[in-house]
Formats: sequence, structure tokens, C-alpha cells
Amino acid sequence: MIRIMLCCSAGMSTSMLVRKMKEVAQERGLAVEIDAYGVTEFDEQFARYQVVLLGPQVKYMLKTLADKAASAGIPVQPIEMMDYGMQRGDKVLDFALSLIEAAHE
Repeated sequence: MIRIMLCCSAGMSTSMLVRKMKEVAQERGLAVEIDAYGVTEFDEQFARYQVVLLGPQVKYMLKTLADKAASAGIPVQPIEMMDYGMQRGDKVLDFALSLIEAAHE
């Protein structure tokens, strides 16, 4: 099971992107758990996931959140602005999978 967390200011704006990512994963036959949370829930949630992707509105918190997750070996990266804006679930899913793969090399 691939576990991906998306994090934005309130958890709402990423929910559509989560749905699109799940659709792509289903088409590819991938078992995934993809959830969206507000940044206030980061501390209690991130450890359950293999990667955390940040929405553009919380990108400024990258260093703080990445430092917290580093101790657990969980990569934290911002979602590419264009992929986020265009709701490209396939591109964001591919990005998340590449980060998980790189973390396990």
C-alpha cells in the first residue's frame, strides 16, 4: 500500500487533487491511500505516510515541515504550481512515487 499525504492550509483545496490522483492510481492498478490535511494536522498525521506533498499556499513552511519529517525518513516536497493549478493528478502521483522511490534507495 502506497501512502501519500497532501497538506494545504485547510485541507480543502487539495481534496479535488486527491480524488484525481486516486482515479489515476486505480487506472494503473496501484493500491494507494491518499489523504489531504490542513497544515495544523501535520504533526499528528505525517508519520503514517511515505511522502508528504505541500500545496502552494503552505510552500513557505517547507523547511520547517521537512525538518520535522526528516527524523522519520519521510520526504516533504511542494507540489509543482502548474500541476496543482491544473489538477494534474497523474503528474502529482508520479512525483510522489518518485520521491518514495528515491527515499528507499
